[in-house]
Amino acid sequence: MPSDNAAAVSAFVEGAPPGELADVIADVKKLTVNEPKILDSIRPAFQKYNQEQLTTVLISSYNSLEDGRYYDVESQRSFIVDHETQNQKASDAQPYTLNSEHSDLITALLKSLTTHSTEHYPSATSTVCPASLSGIALLLVSNKYSPQNFWNGRWRSTYLFNPSSSGAPSTLSGTINVDVHYYEDGNVRLTTAKKVPEIRIEASPALSPAALAAEVLRKIAGVEKSYQEELNRGFGRLSEGEFKGLRRQLPVTRQKVEWEKIGGYRLGQDIGGGRSR
Repeated sequence: MPSDNAAAVSAFVEGAPPGELADVIADVKKLTVNEPKILDSIRPAFQKYNQEQLTTVLISSYNSLEDGRYYDVESQRSFIVDHETQNQKASDAQPYTLNSEHSDLITALLKSLTTHSTEHYPSATSTVCPASLSGIALLLVSNKYSPQNFWNGRWRSTYLFNPSSSGAPSTLSGTINVDVHYYEDGNVRLTTAKKVPEIRIEASPALSPAALAAEVLRKIAGVEKSYQEELNRGFGRLSEGEFKGLRRQLPVTRQKVEWEKIGGYRLGQDIGGGRSR
């Protein structure tokens, strides 16, 4: 049924690996030649993918406005992104003024987060924006694409900071997502989601926005360093454990078998090293 096909295509779009959405769309078009308008029917899937993946111009549900517009705190502009054509360039830029009781803190957090992302991540983009009546969202995405070497990867960090004005501790929580796809002579994909439990930040109400922002980023840097070390240990275990068990063992000759010539091998002599009779 058409509705079933639309649901399946939406799932393909929403699950596209980093940097490979255009390839997924091209394959979908080949598989749905009898339904040329199917991509027009799944526009919400494109928007969901772009917002969840924090695409290049860094759009999300947090900086979304009405009528498909988004805003950027640093440039003080709102803009449009065409989800359907996958043109990740902002268009129709217009002035936008952020109205928030935490404007000074948001500016300070953006400056600290930008410094953090520049120091630790390649090709990183980050932003800070109001998340609720009193909360603040800190968003960071770093993409590294190497299709010539058959791999692509993306790191996403989303944090919610709730500053306190009553002398009680402020709180920080979030999620870190890592998505890596390796597809040379195979298809291996790693997707992780690390939930960052609530962190209490003791800070005096008299603390300046810059000082509070520095403390928040110190906590974030510690969390991300710890998680990167955890990932490295996990990769080591996989390499020496599960992946090693999957590798094809070499024959007793210690040479790779040329499988395209398998029909011409004499089993005992050529592979086993024995003497044919």
